[in-house]
Amino acid sequence: MTEDLRSRALDALTTARARTAILTGCVDDHELTAQHSPLMSPLVWDLAHIGNQEEQWLLRTVGGRTALRPEIDSVYDAFAHPRADRPSLPLLAPAEARGYASDVRGRVLDVLDATPLEGGPLTDSAFAFGMIAQHEQQHDETMLITHQLRKGPAALTAPEPPRGGAEELPAEVLVPGGPFTMGTSAEPWALDNERPAHQRVVPAFHLDTVPVTCGAYLSFMADGGYREPRWWAAEGFEQVRRNGIDAPLFWRRESGQWLRRRFGVTEPVPLDEPVLHVSWYEADAYARWAGRRLPTEAEWEKAARHDPVSGRSRRFPWGDEDPTPAHANLGQRHLRPAPAGAYPQGGSPLGIRQLIGDVWEWTSSDFGPYPGFAAFPYREYSEVFFGSS
Repeated sequence: MTEDLRSRALDALTTARARTAILTGCVDDHELTAQHSPLMSPLVWDLAHIGNQEEQWLLRTVGGRTALRPEIDSVYDAFAHPRADRPSLPLLAPAEARGYASDVRGRVLDVLDATPLEGGPLTDSAFAFGMIAQHEQQHDETMLITHQLRKGPAALTAPEPPRGGAEELPAEVLVPGGPFTMGTSAEPWALDNERPAHQRVVPAFHLDTVPVTCGAYLSFMADGGYREPRWWAAEGFEQVRRNGIDAPLFWRRESGQWLRRRFGVTEPVPLDEPVLHVSWYEADAYARWAGRRLPTEAEWEKAARHDPVSGRSRRFPWGDEDPTPAHANLGQRHLRPAPAGAYPQGGSPLGIRQLIGDVWEWTSSDFGPYPGFAAFPYREYSEVFFGSS
């Protein structure tokens, strides 16, 4: 069992680092050090921050090793420096950042080999190693956003996703009302905001079988959706009016056709793909226009995990086994969503598809703690973000 945990931790760390290498290795040093948007850090900041967090948690805290670069801790403290200010910091140059992250990783693998994966909250079930792998994955997502915001030709490439199958599916399904288990107390690498497992009662509701497509969203736009205040929360419509918004971010109309920019590629908006880059206000307005509403977090999780036949909550919509490429579109595998209705093997017990992967999904709930929440391993892990949608 311990060796299985060690192998799982190694695989998670290795997979995340391979993704980081792609995101930072596909552009030159100028692109790495540039700030492509004041909303984001330079890519080289993320790279060294990944290494610094790994050093602090796995080398120093778990491994008890002497600090390698304590003088840079403050530079790469994400809470001390807003993203817009990070280019002015004394950042490690690209070659030095790569060397630092690689040096830390080599030493971390020695710590992983030598550490008993029990005896404390950070070492039990290799929690700290999983946490650091997840942290790197989170920054990979952040760097992917930076790549979308950067100007210039495409730097990333990926194969096309599998085709969809929405035409074969009902438009919506009924999710039965009643209790279900939300959250987890058993998943060893779960974030603190996903704990503990607890019972929730949700009335019956309907949920669309597939994500909202670009084609469906275009119908909202064609019907004057951005010009009609009755569909919008007041503050949302004010943003639309003040900023002249009439389409999702990265869309533009040219010669009578809607185009989008995706990682440096300009292409016709794909009608059968899930719509991307809409704000909460846009998602809420679309739902009202369509005679729907955004689900609550509890409703979404029940639809995604609850098996009405067995009465239990699964780890994933399809069951308890880890995701494979047949289940979901994860890890920037295709650099775009698969068409709506893809991944039939990843469907929920009620037949809802693409509940994980492809796109982030909005709910009507604020981000808050579950009953019995305890911050771990530090308050900033999630607690400081409670209260935001």
